[in-house]
Amino acid sequence: MTSGVIDLDAGIPGPESGPRSVVLSLLPIMAVVFIGFLVIGLALPVVPLHVHQVLGLGTFVVGLVAGSQFAAALVTRFWSGHLADSRGAKRAVLVGLLMATGAGGLYLLSLRFLASPATSATVLILGRGLLGGAESCIIRGAMTWGLALGGAQNTGRVMAWVGTAMYAAYAVGAPVGMTLYDRDGFTAIAAATALVPLATRLVVCRNGRWRPPRTSGPDSWAWRGSWRCPAWGSPSAASASEAVRRAPAESRGLAMGAYTAFLDIALGVANPALGLVASGAGLGAVFLVSSLVVLSSGSVDLRLMNGDNE
Repeated sequence: MTSGVIDLDAGIPGPESGPRSVVLSLLPIMAVVFIGFLVIGLALPVVPLHVHQVLGLGTFVVGLVAGSQFAAALVTRFWSGHLADSRGAKRAVLVGLLMATGAGGLYLLSLRFLASPATSATVLILGRGLLGGAESCIIRGAMTWGLALGGAQNTGRVMAWVGTAMYAAYAVGAPVGMTLYDRDGFTAIAAATALVPLATRLVVCRNGRWRPPRTSGPDSWAWRGSWRCPAWGSPSAASASEAVRRAPAESRGLAMGAYTAFLDIALGVANPALGLVASGAGLGAVFLVSSLVVLSSGSVDLRLMNGDNE
C-alpha cells in the first residue's frame, strides 16, 4: 500500500496472518464486488414492474425476463471460472464490468421500442443475459483473486467476506433502485447499469496486475462430499469452504463455478416457472409451490447423507 492507495498486489497473507490482515487485503476486492453487484440489485425489484406495468406483458414474460439473467449466469459459469484461472482474475473482473456496461446499453436500447412491447422485452432479455455473464465473471474473478491473496487456509474467510459484499449490494441496490425508478423511471436504472461498472473498471485498471498460477493439467471440479457444504447437515461452518479449498490452486475459479452453478439453475428455471403458476392459479399459488419445493429438498439431503454413510 503506497500513497494511501490500496494495492491489489499487496503481499499475500501467510498462514500466520490473522483475520484482520485477511480482511484488509480483501477490502479492494469487496469494494469492486459491491459496486458490480449493486447494478444487479438496482434492477431486481424494478424489472418486473417495468415489464408488467409499462410494457403491459403478463407474469410469464415477467418471469422470463427476470430469469434470463440467471440462466445466462449458469451458461457462462464454467467459462468465467476457466477465464479467471487461465487468463487472470483481474481480467475476468474487467471483462465482467465491461459486459455489465453493455447490459446497461441494451437496457437503454429497449426503451426505444416501448411502442412494440414484444421487441422491447426481447432486447431487455438480451441485456439481462449479458448481465448474467457479467455476474459470473465478476464473482468468479473476485473469488479467485481473493483466494490468491488470502491463501487456501483462509478459504472460508474469503468466501464469507466476498459473499457479504455481494449480498450487501443486493440489499442496498433494491431500495436505491426503487427510488431511482420512482423518480426517473427505467431510464435511470439503465443509465446507472451502464455508467457505474464503467467507472469501476477505470479504477480497477489503475491497480497492479496479479496472475494466477498456470494450469498444470486438465481442469477438474469433482470432489467427494461437497454436496454437504450448503446443507443443514454440514459438520461445521468450515465445511462450506472445503470443496474449493481442496481444488488445485490453478482450478479454484472453475471449482467456484461448479459450486454455485446450481443456484443459477434454480433461479433461471424458477422465475419463468413461477410466472406460469401465477398466471394460471394466482399469486398465492406461487408461495404454496415454493414451500413444497423447499420441503422436498429435505428428502434429497437425507438420501445423500445415507449414501455417504454406507
